[in-house]
Amino acid sequence: MSDKTGAESPDPQEKVRVTAILEEFAQDGFEGQMAAREGGTIMCFTCRKESPADQFTVEALRRMEGASDPADMLAVTALVCPNCQARGTVVLSYGPDATLEDSEALRLLDDQGQGTDPRPGA
Repeated sequence: MSDKTGAESPDPQEKVRVTAILEEFAQDGFEGQMAAREGGTIMCFTCRKESPADQFTVEALRRMEGASDPADMLAVTALVCPNCQARGTVVLSYGPDATLEDSEALRLLDDQGQGTDPRPGA
């Protein structure tokens, strides 16, 4: 399935799984949104501040692996902002199609190893 740019759209089932994980995290109080930025930083959209990814508290990290498409390799992460203590989520791609920003942020978050669930999609 392609979008308007001709790029492959994510598998609809993968979107459902990501949405389900985000909803589960939201029910646990992770309602804020965050995004990877340059240099291994993450921006919290609650306080609008960027901080190094390894300064965020990782409460949960769930990896999703696409059956055959590297574009479906995602890490859905529940974090606590070091500045404002907002609880939010960030979805990061990993693998061969990951952006540099996502790869750097995920590497720093993985280095913490706290609160992560190593099972793909668990």
